[in-house]
Amino acid sequence: MDALQRPSIPEDAVQYQLFLVHPDSSDAEAHERFLQQILQNILAEIAPLLVQYIWQHQPFSLRYHPEKGDVPAHLGGVTEFGDNVEDEWFIVYLLKHITRSFSDIAAVVYDNDGQFLLIEAAEQLPKWLDPDSSENRVFLYQGELHILPNRTRSGEVGWPRDSVPTVERALEVLHSHTESCLAKQPIRAALAKRLDGYPDKIQQNFHHAHCYVPAGIAVVLSRRPDLIAPAVSAFYLRDPVDLQACRTFHTFPPDTRVMTSVKFTRCLCAQLQQQNFVPDRRSGFTLPVHSHPQYRAHELGMKLAHGFEILCSKSGQSSSEKEASVSSNPLWRGFLDNLKKNGYFKGELEGSVRYKDLMSSAESFFRQSVTSTHCPAIQNPGQEMLKVLEDTSYSLEDLKNQEAHLPPEDSDAWLDISPQELERLLEERGGRGVSDGTRKTAPDEEVQEEEAGYSLIAVTQGMKNFINAMSSHEGAEIPRSCLAEPFSFDPDAVTSALDGLLGNKDDELDSDDFEDDDEEDDNDVDEDEEVQNGEPREQAGAEALDNLRKYMDEMDQELQSTNIGRSFTQNNRTSNTADASESSLADAGSELVEEEIQPLDVDLNLVSNLLESLASQAGLAGPASNLLQSLGIHIPPDADQS
Repeated sequence: MDALQRPSIPEDAVQYQLFLVHPDSSDAEAHERFLQQILQNILAEIAPLLVQYIWQHQPFSLRYHPEKGDVPAHLGGVTEFGDNVEDEWFIVYLLKHITRSFSDIAAVVYDNDGQFLLIEAAEQLPKWLDPDSSENRVFLYQGELHILPNRTRSGEVGWPRDSVPTVERALEVLHSHTESCLAKQPIRAALAKRLDGYPDKIQQNFHHAHCYVPAGIAVVLSRRPDLIAPAVSAFYLRDPVDLQACRTFHTFPPDTRVMTSVKFTRCLCAQLQQQNFVPDRRSGFTLPVHSHPQYRAHELGMKLAHGFEILCSKSGQSSSEKEASVSSNPLWRGFLDNLKKNGYFKGELEGSVRYKDLMSSAESFFRQSVTSTHCPAIQNPGQEMLKVLEDTSYSLEDLKNQEAHLPPEDSDAWLDISPQELERLLEERGGRGVSDGTRKTAPDEEVQEEEAGYSLIAVTQGMKNFINAMSSHEGAEIPRSCLAEPFSFDPDAVTSALDGLLGNKDDELDSDDFEDDDEEDDNDVDEDEEVQNGEPREQAGAEALDNLRKYMDEMDQELQSTNIGRSFTQNNRTSNTADASESSLADAGSELVEEEIQPLDVDLNLVSNLLESLASQAGLAGPASNLLQSLGIHIPPDADQS
């Protein structure tokens, strides 16, 4: 499908598609039944990972999509992840896990930025691969990233970069030439680094905190921990109309508050903690003084209560209306059988308390994840909260007795980050930092790294490499040597580069430096004059060069008396001093002895101007620091505060 024809994706959403690499399209109905069976198997496979997961906005969901245009029938879905980008990368991990477990499935994933998997490995991509040439080329297959290679000659494996393959043709190439389509190791390593830690990272992204909430909220969260996300979002995105329902709390009165342990994601916890809010005096919520040891629990509980009350006030139906049971869905029986085969219930007896909790979690997961024509739209969270309250009986006294047995809350030190930690994270994301935050370097290595990073020669050489690098109409490119290779200084190479940059007296200037359009128009006249006068072409060129040098010398003399000449640092060499003495002796009879013009020290002027620009930034980001950082050059802080 052409990128211009692809339907637009919301800004904070990710779209994914699962294709059969070798589909049998002869019988459309049989093909659909086969995909529906695979859907049941996939849901049963990933259910243990998703049952306890808390999504920021929308869950991972799959449904059958019939063939449309050039896109064959497939399983797919769209998930809005909101402010929690970890949901997006968790979906990438799920797709890798699915394609590893089901070898005949290939996955495609993209967001509003396009192929964001390639963005993660941008530094390792080949030159020919760009957003225009990556359409229908990138797949997750057999648990690894695959990219259809660029076919430059007939008979090679791949697809030409100047044309877009259809999904069906791309899957054929992927199936028949799997090894050739496997992405290079550096590209796969960049993706693996971003997904490092899963599935254990799921638990690491949770945060348990004590909250002083109304008893009804404690009961709802004990049965449906995933409802914490819409409640936090309702408070986080509240408006004055929403707060009208919070003047008097009808559903969750504050006089029933109890202390309980609430499971957040780190993103949800940060959203709740970082917003300042003062409750309405009519609400009945009061907070202790800031020095109170449980002030944080009271504040979090008050904010949560407002979010839950807002959602329940927006529920469009009465809580007495029953939602459709998952057992009415034809996919449920096969899904439940696969759960039992995979040991989801962990040997619990049917009818036990633990078995009922696992069954309730499985039903909730199935209701959220399976969105097909057989399943209605997901009920709004306010209705689900009211349903849990209606179906659950609880005792306020029992909840208060449980306060003494609450597990300890997690540390929130991750909310605060030091400047050094921020710098390390930025370096890692830029591809130039350490691979492990705990890596230790020997003192000698540290000194060598500082010397390499702070060398003024590295500054000048890095700038020259940047200027000399070949770039295209798409913009300037940083030389890869500046990003990955350590700097090495070659005096002969630098001298040769300076000679080429400043020009040598023995070198002749290119004719384009002194010819203009008028001279080009008179070429025929000049040739006739040369023939008539019998003067060779070389002699005429030499005279033109002499005239140009005289003209440049006169410009230097004129600029020397202005501030422009004084703004540059000149190179006072011994040879130049001797030449100046000879010149003054030769011109002793003249009334005014002109000061000998010294050549400019280009490197010194470059470094001086860069340091002045860095100093004017006062430690903030600016053009000089951004350019040097992109070149892999690190300048130490300015110790001279004067």
